[in-house]
Amino acid sequence: MTEQYQTIIRDGLWKNNPALVQLLGLCPLLAVSNTVINGLGLGLATILTLVASNGLVSLFRNHIPDEARLPVFVMIIASIVTVIELSMSAWFHELYLILGIFIPLIVTNCAITGRAEAFAARNPVGPSIIDGLMMGIGFTAILVLLGAMREVIGQGTLFSEAHLMFGENARYFTVIVIDDYRGFLMALLPPGAFIGLGLIVALKNVIDAKHAANVVTQVSPVNSAQPEGQK
Repeated sequence: MTEQYQTIIRDGLWKNNPALVQLLGLCPLLAVSNTVINGLGLGLATILTLVASNGLVSLFRNHIPDEARLPVFVMIIASIVTVIELSMSAWFHELYLILGIFIPLIVTNCAITGRAEAFAARNPVGPSIIDGLMMGIGFTAILVLLGAMREVIGQGTLFSEAHLMFGENARYFTVIVIDDYRGFLMALLPPGAFIGLGLIVALKNVIDAKHAANVVTQVSPVNSAQPEGQK
Protein backbone atom coordinates (compact mmCIF):
# COMPACT_ATOMS: atom_id res chain seq x y z
CA MET A 1 0.00 0.00 0.00
CA THR A 2 1.42 3.36 -1.03
CA GLU A 3 2.05 6.18 1.40
CA GLN A 4 -0.74 8.23 -0.22
CA TYR A 5 -3.35 5.57 0.52
CA GLN A 6 -2.04 5.10 4.06
CA THR A 7 -2.44 8.83 4.65
CA ILE A 8 -5.97 8.79 3.21
CA ILE A 9 -6.95 5.91 5.51
CA ARG A 10 -5.47 7.57 8.62
CA ASP A 11 -7.17 10.87 7.81
CA GLY A 12 -10.58 9.34 7.22
CA LEU A 13 -10.64 7.01 10.20
CA TRP A 14 -8.90 9.16 12.80
CA LYS A 15 -6.69 12.15 12.06
CA ASN A 16 -9.24 14.12 10.00
CA ASN A 17 -12.44 12.29 10.89
CA PRO A 18 -15.37 14.42 9.65
CA ALA A 19 -17.38 13.92 12.85
CA LEU A 20 -14.58 14.36 15.40
CA VAL A 21 -12.14 16.79 13.79
CA GLN A 22 -13.90 18.61 10.97
CA LEU A 23 -17.19 18.57 12.97
CA LEU A 24 -19.21 18.40 9.76
CA GLY A 25 -22.60 16.77 9.28
CA LEU A 26 -23.52 17.13 12.93
CA CYS A 27 -27.25 17.65 12.31
CA PRO A 28 -27.98 14.06 11.20
CA LEU A 29 -25.24 12.75 13.48
CA LEU A 30 -26.99 14.13 16.55
CA ALA A 31 -30.56 13.64 15.37
CA VAL A 32 -30.74 9.96 14.40
CA SER A 33 -27.98 8.33 16.44
CA ASN A 34 -30.29 7.23 19.27
CA THR A 35 -29.82 3.54 18.40
CA VAL A 36 -27.13 1.48 16.72
CA ILE A 37 -29.39 0.47 13.81
CA ASN A 38 -30.49 4.04 13.07
CA GLY A 39 -26.88 5.22 13.09
CA LEU A 40 -25.75 2.31 10.93
CA GLY A 41 -28.53 2.93 8.40
CA LEU A 42 -27.69 6.60 7.95
CA GLY A 43 -23.97 5.79 7.99
CA LEU A 44 -24.23 3.28 5.15
CA ALA A 45 -26.23 5.76 3.08
CA THR A 46 -23.54 8.37 3.73
CA ILE A 47 -20.74 5.97 2.74
CA LEU A 48 -22.45 5.17 -0.57
CA THR A 49 -22.97 8.86 -1.26
CA LEU A 50 -19.36 9.77 -0.46
CA VAL A 51 -17.88 6.98 -2.56
CA ALA A 52 -20.12 7.61 -5.57
CA SER A 53 -19.90 11.41 -5.46
CA ASN A 54 -16.11 11.43 -5.01
CA GLY A 55 -15.70 9.00 -7.88
CA LEU A 56 -17.94 10.95 -10.27
CA VAL A 57 -16.50 14.35 -9.33
CA SER A 58 -12.97 13.06 -9.86
CA LEU A 59 -13.94 11.43 -13.15
CA PHE A 60 -15.37 14.65 -14.60
CA ARG A 61 -13.17 17.16 -12.75
CA ASN A 62 -11.33 18.26 -15.89
CA HIS A 63 -14.61 18.97 -17.68
CA ILE A 64 -16.25 21.07 -14.95
CA PRO A 65 -15.60 24.84 -15.20
CA ASP A 66 -14.44 26.46 -11.98
CA GLU A 67 -17.31 28.95 -11.88
CA ALA A 68 -19.90 26.13 -11.96
CA ARG A 69 -18.20 23.49 -9.87
CA LEU A 70 -20.29 23.82 -6.69
CA PRO A 71 -23.68 23.65 -8.48
CA VAL A 72 -22.41 20.67 -10.46
CA PHE A 73 -21.17 18.97 -7.28
CA VAL A 74 -24.54 19.49 -5.60
CA MET A 75 -26.37 18.14 -8.66
CA ILE A 76 -24.19 15.01 -8.67
CA ILE A 77 -24.69 14.47 -4.93
CA ALA A 78 -28.45 15.08 -5.19
CA SER A 79 -28.78 12.51 -7.99
CA ILE A 80 -26.94 9.89 -5.95
CA VAL A 81 -28.96 10.61 -2.81
CA THR A 82 -32.21 10.35 -4.78
CA VAL A 83 -31.26 6.85 -5.96
CA ILE A 84 -30.33 5.85 -2.39
CA GLU A 85 -33.53 7.34 -0.98
CA LEU A 86 -35.76 5.50 -3.47
CA SER A 87 -33.85 2.26 -2.87
CA MET A 88 -34.25 2.55 0.91
CA SER A 89 -37.94 3.34 0.50
CA ALA A 90 -38.36 0.20 -1.59
CA TRP A 91 -36.30 -2.30 0.43
CA PHE A 92 -35.99 -0.81 3.93
CA HIS A 93 -39.21 1.15 4.13
CA GLU A 94 -39.66 1.11 7.93
CA LEU A 95 -36.07 2.26 8.49
CA TYR A 96 -36.55 4.86 5.76
CA LEU A 97 -39.59 6.23 7.63
CA ILE A 98 -37.61 6.44 10.88
CA LEU A 99 -34.67 8.26 9.30
CA GLY A 100 -37.17 10.49 7.50
CA ILE A 101 -35.94 13.86 6.28
CA PHE A 102 -32.32 13.09 7.16
CA ILE A 103 -31.89 10.86 4.09
CA PRO A 104 -32.58 13.66 1.54
CA LEU A 105 -30.68 16.07 3.78
CA ILE A 106 -27.51 14.11 2.98
CA VAL A 107 -27.39 16.37 -0.08
CA THR A 108 -26.62 19.33 2.19
CA ASN A 109 -24.09 17.46 4.35
CA CYS A 110 -20.99 19.66 4.39
CA ALA A 111 -18.74 16.63 4.79
CA ILE A 112 -19.76 15.31 1.37
CA THR A 113 -19.53 18.63 -0.44
CA GLY A 114 -16.27 19.36 1.36
CA ARG A 115 -14.62 16.12 0.20
CA ALA A 116 -15.78 16.73 -3.37
CA GLU A 117 -14.24 20.22 -3.30
CA ALA A 118 -11.13 19.56 -1.22
CA PHE A 119 -10.08 16.14 -2.54
CA ALA A 120 -12.05 14.61 -5.42
CA ALA A 121 -11.82 17.72 -7.60
CA ARG A 122 -8.01 17.62 -7.31
CA ASN A 123 -7.14 13.90 -7.41
CA PRO A 124 -7.56 10.83 -9.66
CA VAL A 125 -10.52 8.48 -9.36
CA GLY A 126 -8.80 5.75 -7.33
CA PRO A 127 -7.61 7.88 -4.41
CA SER A 128 -10.88 9.85 -4.49
CA ILE A 129 -12.97 6.69 -4.07
CA ILE A 130 -10.75 5.50 -1.21
CA ASP A 131 -11.00 8.93 0.40
CA GLY A 132 -14.80 8.81 0.21
CA LEU A 133 -14.85 5.28 1.61
CA MET A 134 -12.56 6.08 4.54
CA MET A 135 -14.32 9.34 5.40
CA GLY A 136 -17.64 7.51 5.24
CA ILE A 137 -16.42 4.67 7.46
CA GLY A 138 -15.01 7.18 9.96
CA PHE A 139 -18.33 9.06 10.04
CA THR A 140 -20.32 5.82 10.33
CA ALA A 141 -18.12 4.54 13.16
CA ILE A 142 -18.95 7.62 15.22
CA LEU A 143 -22.65 7.28 14.35
CA VAL A 144 -22.66 3.67 15.55
CA LEU A 145 -20.56 4.36 18.65
CA LEU A 146 -22.75 7.29 19.66
CA GLY A 147 -25.85 5.25 18.89
CA ALA A 148 -24.59 2.40 21.08
CA MET A 149 -23.87 4.76 23.98
CA ARG A 150 -27.27 6.44 23.77
CA GLU A 151 -29.16 3.17 23.31
CA VAL A 152 -27.54 1.49 26.31
CA ILE A 153 -27.99 4.51 28.59
CA GLY A 154 -31.39 5.45 27.19
CA GLN A 155 -33.13 2.09 27.07
CA GLY A 156 -30.67 -0.55 28.29
CA THR A 157 -30.40 -2.46 25.00
CA LEU A 158 -28.17 -2.91 21.97
CA PHE A 159 -29.22 -3.66 18.37
CA SER A 160 -32.90 -3.08 19.08
CA GLU A 161 -35.09 -3.10 15.94
CA ALA A 162 -32.33 -4.77 13.95
CA HIS A 163 -35.07 -6.35 11.79
CA LEU A 164 -35.55 -2.96 10.13
CA MET A 165 -32.25 -3.50 8.32
CA PHE A 166 -31.56 -7.24 8.43
CA GLY A 167 -35.03 -8.79 8.15
CA GLU A 168 -37.40 -10.59 10.48
CA ASN A 169 -34.83 -13.11 11.70
CA ALA A 170 -32.83 -10.22 13.16
CA ARG A 171 -35.48 -9.60 15.83
CA TYR A 172 -33.41 -11.94 17.99
CA PHE A 173 -30.31 -9.75 17.63
CA THR A 174 -31.46 -7.45 20.44
CA VAL A 175 -29.17 -7.61 23.46
CA ILE A 176 -30.61 -6.73 26.87
CA VAL A 177 -27.70 -4.95 28.56
CA ILE A 178 -29.60 -3.90 31.68
CA ASP A 179 -32.53 -5.99 32.90
CA ASP A 180 -35.69 -4.23 34.08
CA TYR A 181 -34.21 -0.87 33.07
CA ARG A 182 -36.66 2.01 33.23
CA GLY A 183 -34.69 4.11 30.75
CA PHE A 184 -33.06 7.52 30.76
CA LEU A 185 -34.94 9.79 28.39
CA MET A 186 -32.32 12.53 28.06
CA ALA A 187 -29.87 10.08 26.46
CA LEU A 188 -32.35 9.53 23.62
CA LEU A 189 -32.98 13.26 23.09
CA PRO A 190 -30.69 15.81 21.36
CA PRO A 191 -29.03 16.95 24.66
CA GLY A 192 -27.83 13.38 25.19
CA ALA A 193 -26.38 13.37 21.69
CA PHE A 194 -24.44 16.60 22.34
CA ILE A 195 -23.06 15.25 25.62
CA GLY A 196 -22.13 11.90 24.09
CA LEU A 197 -20.37 13.46 21.10
CA GLY A 198 -18.53 15.86 23.41
CA LEU A 199 -17.23 12.91 25.46
CA ILE A 200 -16.06 11.08 22.33
CA VAL A 201 -14.28 14.19 21.01
CA ALA A 202 -12.65 14.72 24.42
CA LEU A 203 -11.48 11.08 24.49
CA LYS A 204 -9.93 11.46 21.02
CA ASN A 205 -8.11 14.62 22.12
CA VAL A 206 -6.75 12.83 25.21
CA ILE A 207 -5.51 9.91 23.10
CA ASP A 208 -3.88 12.29 20.59
CA ALA A 209 -2.21 14.27 23.39
CA LYS A 210 -0.81 11.11 25.01
CA HIS A 211 0.46 9.89 21.65
CA ALA A 212 2.16 13.23 20.96
CA ALA A 213 3.73 13.18 24.43
CA ASN A 214 5.06 9.65 23.87
CA VAL A 215 6.58 10.70 20.54
CA VAL A 216 8.33 13.65 22.19
CA THR A 217 9.58 11.39 25.00
CA GLN A 218 11.00 8.89 22.53
CA VAL A 219 12.69 11.57 20.43
CA SER A 220 14.21 13.55 23.32
CA PRO A 221 16.60 10.82 24.61
CA VAL A 222 17.88 10.30 21.06
CA ASN A 223 18.65 14.01 20.70
CA SER A 224 20.27 14.24 24.14
CA ALA A 225 22.52 11.27 23.38
CA GLN A 226 24.10 13.00 20.37
CA PRO A 227 27.57 14.56 20.83
CA GLU A 228 27.54 18.28 21.55
CA GLY A 229 29.08 19.15 18.21
CA GLN A 230 26.35 17.30 16.28
CA LYS A 231 23.38 19.03 17.95
